[in-house]
Amino acid sequence: MEVILAEYLGFCYGVKRAIRIARENADGKSCTLGPIIHNPQMVERLKDEGVGTIENLSEISEGTVIIRSHGVGPQIYNKICAKGLKIVDATCPHVKKAQLSAKELAEDGYSVVIIGEKNHPEVKSIFEWANRQAVIIENEAEAEALKPCAKLGIVSQTTIAGEHFKKIVLRLLEKSKDIRILRTICTATEQRQTAAMELAEKVDVMIVVGGKNSANTTKLAKLCETKCKTYHIETAAEILPEWFNKIQKVGITAGASTPDWIIREVSIQCQRM
Repeated sequence: MEVILAEYLGFCYGVKRAIRIARENADGKSCTLGPIIHNPQMVERLKDEGVGTIENLSEISEGTVIIRSHGVGPQIYNKICAKGLKIVDATCPHVKKAQLSAKELAEDGYSVVIIGEKNHPEVKSIFEWANRQAVIIENEAEAEALKPCAKLGIVSQTTIAGEHFKKIVLRLLEKSKDIRILRTICTATEQRQTAAMELAEKVDVMIVVGGKNSANTTKLAKLCETKCKTYHIETAAEILPEWFNKIQKVGITAGASTPDWIIREVSIQCQRM
């Protein structure tokens, strides 16, 4: 059985940067506000290295707060400063661009639409930077239901699928005569999605590796499912021998928050089957 890795997979620049920043501040008194990335195994490893995780600022009274890769709203920065805590910002530069784009549109008088998942922390942070005046749209039906407005500004979650973004934008084009579209999808996301789809067309089974709470990993799995049998796993321990009965080619891809060591373990385990 042949095991093939996707051309692009695993940690993206923003995640590598966030992990590096966290490790540089691992002193036992530092913590991230929410998981720094959506990968439980990496979060646990950072904990062992001296970087904890909190869900609320009330949980910390001294030390350093690391802003996770998904970003937060401007009010959070103010609250951290008010508590006299040190801030280290590990927000992904692509997310920061989306945040500032939403802020710019709102300040220029545009009705802001964020294309993305309502409950995703990144989208919530972009919403905050738009002065909490934005509308979050997840699908074409919601786009169709949007009321027309004088000025419409559009940004997106950085990990949204490009084709999904285009379909929603097409529905929004009729909602205003003055539209600004700031396409804030990350290049790394598109590379991983394209590479995964191309590989899925050439193999019998796809293994998608990454956190079950990772939006971009879940999207990879859903895309691959349209091409072949697909399994979304977090670690090699989840792999079952029966997945490979009469299988000749297995493809492996991984979300942008999946560490290299987990990808290697999955690859080795597949080769043993």
